[in-house]
This record gives sequence, structure tokens and C-alpha cells, in this order.
Amino acid sequence: MPSGDGQGPIFLGATDHDLPATLPEGIGKYVNFREMARGGSAVLRTCFDRITGRTVVMKTLLPEFRGDVRENRRLLREARVTAQLQHPNTVPVYEIGRDETEGLYFTMKRVSGENLFEILKRIACGDAATTAAFPLRQRLQIVEGAAQALMYAHARGVIHRDVKPENIWVGNFGEVMLLDWGVAKVWGQADDEPRGPLAAAQGAAIQALTMAGDRPGTPLYMSPEQVNVNRAVVDERSDVFSTGVVLYEMAALREPFRGRFVQETFENIIHDNPPPPSQASPGRGLPPRLDAVVMKAIAKKPTDRYQTMRQLLEAIQEVEFGE
Repeated sequence: MPSGDGQGPIFLGATDHDLPATLPEGIGKYVNFREMARGGSAVLRTCFDRITGRTVVMKTLLPEFRGDVRENRRLLREARVTAQLQHPNTVPVYEIGRDETEGLYFTMKRVSGENLFEILKRIACGDAATTAAFPLRQRLQIVEGAAQALMYAHARGVIHRDVKPENIWVGNFGEVMLLDWGVAKVWGQADDEPRGPLAAAQGAAIQALTMAGDRPGTPLYMSPEQVNVNRAVVDERSDVFSTGVVLYEMAALREPFRGRFVQETFENIIHDNPPPPSQASPGRGLPPRLDAVVMKAIAKKPTDRYQTMRQLLEAIQEVEFGE
């Protein structure tokens, strides 16, 4: 799981110390808690596992939500979905447990780095070092890594439903991980999301356990069928749409559907046809093929998009760059 600070070297004291005479159980094995980020109902903290001798990330509900049945169900679903999606582009889960004081918790791998949005924000602001470190080709490979995780998840019957740059973690050593499966849809599982366009936005944007520092506006990446949630089935093509929006922003350094307020954003998603990235952001030397890939991915009708994440991945891999 993400950590903004470096992991540092492995110290002898973390590998050669004796185990406690009485092995602690549950949350008792963790010490040195330090808050990383918090969202509407959950908090992320780094902590040291005295048994394995490693620093991990723990996710728990905030005190006021520990007795909330729905939030507990969401957190447990996120933990189990993440644990079962064992892929190089997802975060390994180490433990799921319940503590008398802290309530439900799960621990994950800590990965030093930052999310894709922070990278794009600095590039848009003209930061030369970030622009040099993350040229278009590299940014495209980052989105490709997230799409690999989605392709794997779809094969396991899981739809992410909250694909956005904030949920794409870029490690200091080239790792790319897709985070936050808190509102994932598992086929065959009852859906506890609220119904209707505004409720859907609230379900994704407010109750998705997003972390502090995220842009308000998860709706920026919602598919038309997520907005018209009572009229269409949300399947893997919805994740294709959201990934296409991320591709658009990655290339043009602007979102294609942003409105002045949430309802206007919904209207844009349903009715607006934005210009291709190369027209929205001219002068960046965007490959023509990339325009075609993005615009097909964000087609209004699911039948007009790539029908699978594999198809989108293959199209991304076919984009050619001039030397």
C-alpha cells in the first residue's frame, strides 16, 4: 500500500531480533503507528509488524464508523477482493482481522511512491523534472499496468468501478498498482450501492473510502451507465470507459467531461463529445493512433467501445511513437 516516504534499507535489528516470549495476536503484533491518509470513513496508517520485522500499511474504519454495518461490509469486501486479486499490479494483503478496540482491519504491503494524479498535476504545472521523468510513453505504460490489473480482475468476475489517476499508484522502482477496491462489483454478489444518478455519485465519491487529498469528483471518470444506473448494467465496459478517461487526461493533461458542478459533469458524460486529446491539447505531439484509442474507449454506448480490457490493452500496445 502507498507510502510517500522511502522504505529505507533493511536493518539487522529487524531481521535478527528474537520473537517475543509470548507471541502477540491480532493488532497487538503491530507498533509504531503513523497516520498516512484518511478518507470519509477510513484511515491508513503505517505500522511495524514485530513478528515479520517489516513495516506494513493498516486500513481501519474511523471511530465513528466502527459500528456501521455497511461500512464494515465495504471494508471487508475491499480487503477480501484485494487479497484474492493476486497480480503484480495489485497490492498484496497480509492479514484481515478484528480488534476489540480498533474494530475490523486489514494490512497490506507498503510501496513507496505517489499516485498518478500527483504526477500529472506537476506535469500540467510545467515541472521540468517530472516531465522528463514521465514522458508520454512512460505515462502510457503506467495506465497499461493498471489496465493489466483490470483485465485480471475482470477474468475473476470483479469490476473496479472507481478507476481514476488517484487510484493508480506509481512506485519508486517502477511498480504500478491499482488501488481501492472499496466499491468493486463482484458478479453474483448483492449490490449495496444507492440507486439513481446523484446517489450513484455519492456512493462512488463519498462512500468509496477515498483518501485525503483526492480531488472531489470521482464522477469525472464515471461511465454513462454508472450515471444512468437504473437503465443499464454496469459491466467491464464501464471500467474500459473510466480507463479511457484516464488515458485522455494522461495525454491531454485535462479531464474530458469536467463541469462546473456534479450535475453538469453528469450531463457532459451522457451528452458531450469532447475533442480528441490532440485537439484538446495541441502541440504535445500526441500520436494519432492514441486519439483513436481514447475516443473509442470513451464512446457513449458500451457496444461502441472496446468490449474487453484485453482489447483496450492490445490497442494501447499498438500505439507508435515517433523518435
